[in-house]
Amino acid sequence: MSRQEDNRAALQTRRCHLDKARRVVVKVGSAVLTTGEGLNYEVLDNLAAQIEQLRRDGREVILVSSGAVAAGRRKLDLGNRVLSLREKQAAAAVGQSSLMRAYEKIFEQLGTKVAQVLLTHDAFSRRDRYLNARNTIFTLLQWHLVPVINENDTVSVEELRFGDNDTLGAMVTNLLEADLFVCLTDVDALYNADPGCHADARPLRTVPAITSEIEEMAGSVGSAVGTGGMLSKIKAARMVVSRGGAAVIGPGREPDVLLRLFAGEELGSFFLPAPQKIPSRKHWIAYTLRPKGYLVLDEGACRAILGGGKSLLPSGVVEVRGDFGLGDPVHCLDRSGKPVAAGLVSYDAAAIKRIMGVKTSAIVDILGYKDSDEVIHRDNLVIL
Repeated sequence: MSRQEDNRAALQTRRCHLDKARRVVVKVGSAVLTTGEGLNYEVLDNLAAQIEQLRRDGREVILVSSGAVAAGRRKLDLGNRVLSLREKQAAAAVGQSSLMRAYEKIFEQLGTKVAQVLLTHDAFSRRDRYLNARNTIFTLLQWHLVPVINENDTVSVEELRFGDNDTLGAMVTNLLEADLFVCLTDVDALYNADPGCHADARPLRTVPAITSEIEEMAGSVGSAVGTGGMLSKIKAARMVVSRGGAAVIGPGREPDVLLRLFAGEELGSFFLPAPQKIPSRKHWIAYTLRPKGYLVLDEGACRAILGGGKSLLPSGVVEVRGDFGLGDPVHCLDRSGKPVAAGLVSYDAAAIKRIMGVKTSAIVDILGYKDSDEVIHRDNLVIL
């Protein structure tokens, strides 16, 4: 098949997924929404008009909006200095009200009401709060409102933070089982090289699978205004496609970008759903739970997990990092520090330190008991 035929087939695949998308999560970043003077009302007006058109076309749209901290920073004239967590929380308290007031006014002119939803990470890691958040947002959609979701920066502490709204947007997409996650940013697409350094760099318009090579292309450079760079957006896209959704990273300041995207124009980078989606419990282990510690594995254990779908035995553990308890989430690393898997441990950190490197048959002699043959059973283990 020629490159032209490949491009035509990829474009047709994109169009098929876009046509089928009934529930859409749109995440827009601070770099798109704000200027040096505060909120960019021209962008906000255009964004709201596009969302309203998508709703008239029969789609449900959920908006995940950054901008509270940036709006508060400008409103308080804090300049571009690095803010402490406490200062960010205070700036968010000031800026969030400005952000929602802007959305309320703009959508009201279009005949639509909005609803503010502020979330912290434990809304996803705790089952009761997960269901409450899900039911609330579904109710807002049934009432034909536009949910505007942001992290609750004012009360978030480090262990409750998402880190960036790219992750929040992906988690909301999976929470609501949305068909499509659209991440609007200040770059037009993912490139195969840095276009600022390589004149021959080309955009990747359709990405069939997110590999380690794709992540390396993204790099780790963040925005001067927002908290997430391209790498965080790629990781967010991976969270969505692994659960069967599609994702787009596109230019947020491009006029009518959403309408043009759904009309079939080849904008941004489109990430196809994974052929086989991760079961919900394993997705929760891999992408929602924060690791309480780390296990460094030898080469044999890495091969057994990655290639053989095996459980992690104590003989494959060479180092234990952190203080975690029985059943806690941990990440497994190879000797170079590269993530291999995530899982729930069958023993606490102190016990694993005592039995690491030994055969399963020696566990009871060392500990005086044996709860499990495995440090992490394969049912509780997810490849990263």
